[in-house]
Parts: sequence; C-alpha cells; structure tokens
Amino acid sequence: MSWWESLTLLFGLLSVLLLVGVPAGFAFLAINLVGALVYLGGTPGLMMVVRNGVASVTSFSLTPIPFFLLMGEVLFHTGLAMKAIDAFDRAVRRVPARLSIVAVVAGTVFSAISGATVATTALLGSLLLPEMLRRGYHPRMAMGPIMAIGAVDMLIPPSALTVLLGSLANISISGLLLAGVLPGLLLSAIFVLYIVVRAKMNPELAPSFVREEVAGWERWRPLVVHVTPLVSIFAVVVASMTAGWATPTESAALGALCTVLVCALYRSLSWRMLVKALTGTAAISGMILFIIIGATTFSQILAFSGATNGLVGLVQGSGLSSWLVLAVMMGILLVLGCFVDQISMMLMTLPFFMPLVAHFGWDPLWFGVMYLICMQLGLLTPPFGMLLFTMRSVAPAHIRTTEIFAAAVPYVLFGLLMLFMVMLVPDIATGLPRWLMAR
Repeated sequence: MSWWESLTLLFGLLSVLLLVGVPAGFAFLAINLVGALVYLGGTPGLMMVVRNGVASVTSFSLTPIPFFLLMGEVLFHTGLAMKAIDAFDRAVRRVPARLSIVAVVAGTVFSAISGATVATTALLGSLLLPEMLRRGYHPRMAMGPIMAIGAVDMLIPPSALTVLLGSLANISISGLLLAGVLPGLLLSAIFVLYIVVRAKMNPELAPSFVREEVAGWERWRPLVVHVTPLVSIFAVVVASMTAGWATPTESAALGALCTVLVCALYRSLSWRMLVKALTGTAAISGMILFIIIGATTFSQILAFSGATNGLVGLVQGSGLSSWLVLAVMMGILLVLGCFVDQISMMLMTLPFFMPLVAHFGWDPLWFGVMYLICMQLGLLTPPFGMLLFTMRSVAPAHIRTTEIFAAAVPYVLFGLLMLFMVMLVPDIATGLPRWLMAR
C-alpha cells in the first residue's frame, strides 16, 4: 500500500468516526487498533499500543495539566471569582459598554490563574449575561466579549493545552507558556478598544445606566482585597519558571497550592468545595489523558505506514516557499478548528507539521504561538466551536444560535489579525520568553 493510500485510509476512517459522533478518545483508539493490526505486525503491534498508552500518560511533562486545571476549579467552586467580578464592576465606570469591558478585564485575570477555557466562559456567561441583557445590551455586544475572552484563556498561562502542545511537539513548555502572554494581553486590549468604539458609534448597543457611585477607598478596596492575590498567583507561577527556581511542573504545583491557600485565607474553602474541585479536575484530566493515550501510537502508525515521510517529503521537494507552506498549515488548522476539538487537531497535524518546522528552520516558540492562536479561533468558529456551545447552554432560549455565531465573528477577525501580526513580527511571541529566560 502506497503512503498516500495509507494516509487516505487512516484519516478517512478517523474523519468518519468523528463525524458520526464517536468521542475523539475512542476514535483514535479504534484507529490505533486497526493500524496496529495492519502496519505494526498484528499481536506485537497491539502490545506496542498498550506500552505506548502507558508511556504517554506517565510522561512527567504532562503533570502541570491537572495542577493548572485545579487552580481554575478551586477558583470557581469557592466563589472567589464572583467576588473578583464584583470588584471589577466597582472599579470600572464612566466608560461605554461598561459590563462588556468588565467581562474582558475579569476574563483576562481569570485566564492568568485558570487553565479552564470553558469554565471561564460559563462563569462569565451565567453571571454577567443576564444582567447585560436586562439593561438593554444588544445580545451580540453581551455575548461576544464573554466568548472571546474565554478563548484568550488558551494563550495566557497557566494553560493546560499549551502544556499539552509543548509536550507533544517537543517545544519548551516554560518558553511556550511565556510566549503566549503578550499576544493574549494584546488581544484583550484590542477587544476593549473595539467595544468602546462600537458603543461610541452606536450607543443603543449598550445603553448607559445610572448606578450607585462608590468613591474613594471603598471603590478600590474590593479590587485590592479580592484581585491582587489572584494576580499574585500568576506572578508566582511565571516568576518561579523564569528565575529558574522551579520547573513548569513545580511552578504549576506551587500555583495550585497558592490558590488553595488564598481561598482558605478568605474562608471560602470548605471540604465540600475542595472535593468538588478535585472531582472536576480528575474528570477533565482523565478525559485529556485518555485522548493522549492515542497520540504516540497514532504518530508511530503514520510513520510505519510511510504516510508521514511521504507527505513531508512531497512538501519538501515541491519547491514551495516557506511562507506559502506556513500559510497552508495555518489554513489547515483554521479549517480543522471548525469541525474537531483542539486535542484532536494536535494529534492529527503535529506528526506532519513539526518535521516541516525543523526543515524550514522556524523558531518552535514562534510556530507554537501561531498554532495556539489557530486553536483558539477553533473555539469560536461554527459549526462546532466549543465556546459557541458553552454560550448556547447559558444564553436565554429566545436568543437564536445564529445570533451567537454572529456575536463571535468580530473577535474571530481580531484573532486572525493577531495571527498575521505574530507571523510578520515574531518578537511579539518570542521577545518576552527570550528576555526573561536570558536574565
């Protein structure tokens, strides 16, 4: 069987399984079993699948994932996130579309202490969306910022998917975590600017309202009391990595410990809340690790079938410019993001993409950040963007699904703008980790 026939067979079967609704973990497991029988020598191949599965989930580089997820679970279950939202609500005033801006600012802070993208969108959507709609906000002005800032969670550390990408692509995890900070913050700033401009141009999108003004220290006290410790947790995680005091795993464990201690100091932590947070962390981590079980074997099957070398060799021998190849790769990711989840995207594309990254001599951090931006956009693009469905679950029934899709469109365009900015100015991604890691 030629390499292109093997490639068509493997990806054809995988696409069919995903399209009929088979969960990604089971789909990759089925493909691995078929591939082991066909390409890896039958029974010995099945034994290899088992060994690879054990090796993949016991990789030390993956241990930050449950710690990052635990930070977010503790934050949301203890109610500390809601106090932070109230603090931002007091501090931000006299600006157009104030609640939309509160959503962006609060979501940015949550991104810095939570590795749970969906949880951020669900929390902000359930708390802020009803109030925004009650005050006459246009549904798109209310829903768009909440979904958009939830997607930015993937770029700003701590991010479980960033750790996973670094592990699977053999990119420095600490470097990749730092590389997403500046693009993520720039996107948040662009969102705020867009919201202000849109509300200035058309005040009916976000009607102003009279609220009780709190002056002096009472205005800023909740921000200092409830938000400063959260930002400090982010500082501890980043500083411990960049200073060389701790590995990414140790930094993640330190961040989780600090989150638990902060919640305990605020007397927001109870055994019941802690059990719920640990249970949620275990459930999400188990789902991620189950999907990862198929990663190594799937890559090996592609290699044994000749599909990897065949496709990579075809691209390398085509004489295409590196910029054109890069554009095609990003286009593939953007299209896949419309139909499959982010982990499946990594498992399907990294075996082909990373050899090309090495061939063209691209900076892995630069490529990794562009990859993350494409995955982030996949959360917002119909028909299967995860955050679109999350918003559907918290939005009132009278809001049509097409309205939710439309609310995400401007922020998808801003994500594409950031992708081009990083592509043309690599220092946006590589400057911060290079500066911090060199100190």
